[in-house]
This record gives sequence, structure tokens and C-alpha cells, in this order.
Amino acid sequence: MAARSEAPVQVSVVVPCYNEAKRLDVSAYLRSLELHPWLTFVFVDDGSRDGTHERLLDLQRKCPERVRILTLAENQGKAEAVRRGLLALVQDPAEPKAPPGPDLRPELVGFWDADLATPLSQLEPFVEKFRLDQHLEILMGSRVRLLGTHIERKAARHYLGRIAATLATAILGVAIYDTQCGAKLFRATDTLRDMLDEPFLTRWVFDVELLARWLELRPDDASGIARFVRELPVPEWRDVSGSRLRLGDFLGLPRDLLRIAWRYRSGRGGRR
Repeated sequence: MAARSEAPVQVSVVVPCYNEAKRLDVSAYLRSLELHPWLTFVFVDDGSRDGTHERLLDLQRKCPERVRILTLAENQGKAEAVRRGLLALVQDPAEPKAPPGPDLRPELVGFWDADLATPLSQLEPFVEKFRLDQHLEILMGSRVRLLGTHIERKAARHYLGRIAATLATAILGVAIYDTQCGAKLFRATDTLRDMLDEPFLTRWVFDVELLARWLELRPDDASGIARFVRELPVPEWRDVSGSRLRLGDFLGLPRDLLRIAWRYRSGRGGRR
């Protein structure tokens, strides 16, 4: 299959993996690499106990120059897996804390859920938004059920997600529809590197904390945040069986969001 024309930027996407052996669609990742010569993947094996690591090694053998694996000895949770993967991409390799590995130095970095609830075909529209707007720094997928879209979400998850977004809007002082979509892309800036300097407070709603950190680091730009941070409705998203998110995680969302609110004081007062 002929590759599409190259994008003007290099893109690397972090994929956090915990016990994904049965859900990891190796062929979909290989197909995306074939179609997009500007793309690389960093898979973070978050202490998996099934055959995930072997599946990832098989994928890496088929495309060794564009697939990297970071292995965490013990399960740290999605937040830390994503943070470690992004740090491997944006941190200067010469710095003492820099993770080992090749210097990929992409211009855009992001993370995507391993189950591909958001298909990889949606990555190209994300990249195009950055190409057209040099001010854009953060682009977040948003699961909005519009006419002509195909969004399959369980009702309970949808309504709990709306509650989370409403609370996040109140905490951040920024109107946001969907904080938890597992498809996000960032420009690899010094601000992003600073946002990743410390572990997150929570294992699941770190997406909200990322925005709180951006607001903390860029207070002069907070009033015009929409110039730098935006949501992009995805035309296709589906719940994939085997999700690690449980009812207890949802019930803990208000507590975790309050922890973020207290720590960052709505993104204006700094970390305590």
C-alpha cells in the first residue's frame, strides 16, 4: 500500500499498555505506520502480567526504527505511564533524569488509548490542525454525538463523564466538554516538558491536571487559553470491552478533582 504524502512535522504517540495482550490490534498500528511515514509510537508496558510485552516485542521487530518500548517493572497506572512516555520524548537526553533511549525529538507528541477506541485514522486531522495553526499547543479529542458521527458510549459512562467535565470546568475556570477522551496531541514545547516534571496526583483524571499545570505555568495566557488549547470532536469512538476503568474509579472522581482544585487553586495560585 502506498504511503500518503508526508506531513510537515514529525509525530510520536505514547500508548500506555496494561494487560492489553488480547485487545492490542498490532495490524492497526502497523497499518498506521505504513500510511504515515512521519509517525512513531512509544508503547509503555505498565507492569503487564499477561502476554502484552511479547506482543509489543513482535510489533517492534516488524518496525524497529519507529516503535519504541518503555517497560515499567510494576503497574503505576495510566497517568504515570503516559507521563513517563511523554518525558522520554520531550526531555533533553543529556539531562540526568532523561529516560534512556534514542533521541526521537518529534515536533508533536501525544497519547492514544491502546484499545483504539478512537481509531488511528483520526490522528491525521489532529496533525493537520497543528500544521494550520502555529499557536496551537494542546488538542484534545472530544466525544460529541453529532449528526453524522458514530459515537458508541455506555449511558452510565457518558453521564459520569458529563459530571466530570462539569466539575473540571468549575475547577479550571475554562469551559470544556470532554476531559477524558484518550486521544490528545501536544506541541513539544518547554511548557509541556515542565508540565511533566512531577508525577500526577491521580491515576485517571490527570488530563484535568495537565490543563491545571498549563494554566499555572502560563498565567498571562490564561484569559486567552482558547488560542492555545482546543477540543476537536472525533467522528468515531466506541467503548471497547475490557476497560480498566471501574465504578470505583468514577465514584472517586469528585475526590480526585477536589485534590487538583486544592493543589492548583483553579490553575492560578501555584502548587502548594
